[in-house]
Amino acid sequence: MPIMTVDTFGTFAELEASQPDTYFHFFVAMDIVLRNRAYFTQHKRKTIVLTLSFSDSAQLSEFHSLYINQPEQQLVKSLLMLEQHAHAGGHNLPQMPHVLQQKILTDREIEVMSLIVQGNINKEIAEKLHIGLSTVITHRKNIMEKLGMKSVSALTIYAVMHGYVDINTI
Repeated sequence: MPIMTVDTFGTFAELEASQPDTYFHFFVAMDIVLRNRAYFTQHKRKTIVLTLSFSDSAQLSEFHSLYINQPEQQLVKSLLMLEQHAHAGGHNLPQMPHVLQQKILTDREIEVMSLIVQGNINKEIAEKLHIGLSTVITHRKNIMEKLGMKSVSALTIYAVMHGYVDINTI
């Protein structure tokens, strides 16, 4: 996500030593939450438990959970659904960097981006927008360069976070 910084810790003690109250969310393995349940229960609104199976989340039902043993596209969708549930309408989100608040893409690039993240291939995009295949490829290249993104997953996150695409259409 373009508005977050990720810090990783090898132990719970490292997290405690790093001013944990400054973090917006904790994405934590289930065993760490179980071993430090008192701490994470106090911070359950900030805690997202990373689970390896759907049944694992039942053990910690008071926490939000994210099933991580799934294909990348589905994991991104799960992350975005979690974000939309907790921060609908942009509530309780940190301020976006100024550069990302500006309109970076043209209207046509936004159309192309929306179709990309909805799973359309270049040929389908060209047909839907009545433009040439090489034009789609050029738009796609420009979009990725302007946003500094390297994957469709990153582009999907950007599109949903900025309201260009509804999470239910991907």
